Amino acid sequence: MEALDRLEKHWRWWVVLFWLAAAILMTIGHWRGIQAFALPDTDDNMRIMQVRAWLDGQGWFDLRQYRLNPPDGANIHWSRLVDLPIAGIKLALMPLIGGAGAEKVAVTLAPLLPMAVAMLAMGFATRRLIAPLAFGLAIAILLCAPSTLAMWTPLRIDHHGWQLALLAWSVAALTDPKPARGGLVLGVSTALSLTIGLEMLLYLAVAGTCVALMWVRDSSEARRLAAYGASLAGGCSLGFVLFASYANRAPVCDALSPVWLSAMIGAGAVAVLLSVVPAASWKARLLFAAAGGAVVAGGFAWAWPGCLGPLEHASPELKSLWLDNVREARPLYLHGLETSIVVAALPVAGLIGYAVMLWRERRDPDRLALWAATAAPALLAALLLLWQSRAGPAAQLLAVPGATALGWAIIPRIHSSKLMLVRVLGTVAAFLLVSGILPRQAATLIPQKNKPVMKVVNRANALCPSLFAMRPVALVRKGLVLTSVDLGPRLITVTHHDAVAGPYHRNGQDIIDVMRAFRGSADEAKAIVDRRHIDYVLVCPALSETTVYASAAPKGFYVQINRGQLPAWLAPVPLPDRSPFKMWRVVKAPASSAT
Repeated sequence: MEALDRLEKHWRWWVVLFWLAAAILMTIGHWRGIQAFALPDTDDNMRIMQVRAWLDGQGWFDLRQYRLNPPDGANIHWSRLVDLPIAGIKLALMPLIGGAGAEKVAVTLAPLLPMAVAMLAMGFATRRLIAPLAFGLAIAILLCAPSTLAMWTPLRIDHHGWQLALLAWSVAALTDPKPARGGLVLGVSTALSLTIGLEMLLYLAVAGTCVALMWVRDSSEARRLAAYGASLAGGCSLGFVLFASYANRAPVCDALSPVWLSAMIGAGAVAVLLSVVPAASWKARLLFAAAGGAVVAGGFAWAWPGCLGPLEHASPELKSLWLDNVREARPLYLHGLETSIVVAALPVAGLIGYAVMLWRERRDPDRLALWAATAAPALLAALLLLWQSRAGPAAQLLAVPGATALGWAIIPRIHSSKLMLVRVLGTVAAFLLVSGILPRQAATLIPQKNKPVMKVVNRANALCPSLFAMRPVALVRKGLVLTSVDLGPRLITVTHHDAVAGPYHRNGQDIIDVMRAFRGSADEAKAIVDRRHIDYVLVCPALSETTVYASAAPKGFYVQINRGQLPAWLAPVPLPDRSPFKMWRVVKAPASSAT
């Protein structure tokens, strides 16, 4: 008992210890990738380029990436908030180990920081909801959430890791027994998340709605509602002033711009006003809350009708050529049974746990309200998997309290057995079940109909962005390169070349030009090459994106040059025999001499 008391008293230090152990193991597991600077995603490459540009003197509010679509640059809709820890680590270490070494340390450590923040938040939430020692089980389950954990692995420096950490704190805020502190934490975490990006907007809106409904049920929650409203409005205002780029100061729909700033200020003001409404009955409070919500929603629809649809505002052509082929934008059930089970196992366990706790606490209104508020964002995230698989990391994170509760309910029953073997094996089996490990392992037994071509595609996807493959390309004289959209960010990160486009929706015409060039005729490609003053054409045969070109346009420019059917205006660039790339130099027409 004394040991358990010490564990409970010093639980925060145990969280730090768990995080440190996980961070060390994850770093060891990714060591080869760290040494090879194998940033795993286009956005990770773009993030380091944004940091480099800032440290090289580009303006704080200028987030255009001038290595894409030069000389105008590509309009990137992010903010610099996530750049800060990466840049801070790099600047601190550069005098000691040089720029390249400092950058490797920065991209290793920066993604691990939000994991610590999220672990602490989940510790608070599960201790309040379940039991003081439940934090250990919650962290163990969190470390078994593959989609979520992938956002915190070394090299994964994109902004999603921080957004997930802030989402975890939003959950913790809903469970806070001190109303004012809980409202403040929720408002600040929401404001920080929206300053970074709008990806978590729906979950955060549900959390804010839950705060309003908690006040409807119990007028003593007015302090939570007031603190939430004030910190939401103030935090978003401060985030906009400090981090909104020049581009995001226009009324755009896909970032914290005047559009969403006005909405958050309005929502915050309504929350503060509701908290002082002298409504004695819950019915009256519900009426006021509904009216306040209608005012905010109606005002948004009236002021910004263009932002009621998809926030990307992609043209039909861009959607057809590009967005419809983005895998993470497809429903989970279209990714195959094994992938669906891997992603959905933990969210399903979490929903079962939430249902069990809602039933258990049905006679305790206060506890029932806490569990309902925590379950609501988790239910939304699970349902969104049926729309886009990119909801997977949030769905797994939000499932952790429910899955922890399910395990906490099952394990004591197993421990009541008189047989040690039942207690040991049963506990292990229960953890494997509630964490989703058991269903995921079972999914690996499902017979796969892997086409031989997929092995070639997977190899190209891994090899082409590597330093080994990019190094010979980097030795070629600098120029503007027409290459796959998904290769653009990696190309500019590890070579001196510029690229036409990257996968960023605000630059729709750049993406369309790349798609038209590779899918159209050689003459159409030549027109784009001339208009953009392109110097080289670079392709990686069998890369996922190029298979789309070949499938959509079997007689198009990409298929022709890949088969060696070169137009007169292309000349091969020699690359090593083992290179996965094919590269050509654009032969410039000689300038006509004056007569």
